[in-house]
Amino acid sequence: MSDRVMLITGASSGIGAATARAAAAAGYRLALAARSTDRLEALSGDLGGSERALAVQCDVNDFDSQQAMVQQVLDRFGRLDAVFANAGIGGSSGGFSGADTDRWREMILTNVYGVGLTLRHTIEALKETRGHILLTGSAAGRVTIPGSMYSATKWAVSAIGYGVREELRGTGIRVTLIEPGMVDTPFFDQPPSHALKPEDVAAAVLYAVSQPAHVDVNEILVRPTPPPE
Repeated sequence: MSDRVMLITGASSGIGAATARAAAAAGYRLALAARSTDRLEALSGDLGGSERALAVQCDVNDFDSQQAMVQQVLDRFGRLDAVFANAGIGGSSGGFSGADTDRWREMILTNVYGVGLTLRHTIEALKETRGHILLTGSAAGRVTIPGSMYSATKWAVSAIGYGVREELRGTGIRVTLIEPGMVDTPFFDQPPSHALKPEDVAAAVLYAVSQPAHVDVNEILVRPTPPPE
């Protein structure tokens, strides 16, 4: 089997699941990773079963779990062409003066450390295919949001993207930051009616990976169109 392989973390819902569907329609074989496999198994079945979409349980905060995830992908498909480091969680209210600091720890580990671990375990395989790294940043990582540790983690993701691009210069690996504004996903309790759909962000991912090898789309910032006044 020579179809390209895409690994997506945080694939069980929202942007990850929508990207999996779009990538499957584009001919990719998929590795779908999340902490819980219940929804992953259902999504895998929708996308052709385990021969086309492998469901992998993975805690992105754990070194060994990520290492095992990548090994499962290589054992099943024999290659890795694109990695979408999409797993992430939101913050808590209270700002820097009153937020739940346990939530901070979980958020930083998932949104920053987890992204670093995904890169750590996939880069060598991507060098073999001159592959593509995609990171879920955020519009919140391009502006100052008062009291927001979540925004700080997304600034960090942007820095990771810039840094790994320079580290891998000359390897043929492309790096794209996907930076959505508000998206209608379970991430938000009550997103506004004009929020982006997960499919809108998936389309940005597919645009980036569909470019010819000599084109490196560094960043895609996608915001919803403001409603008419």
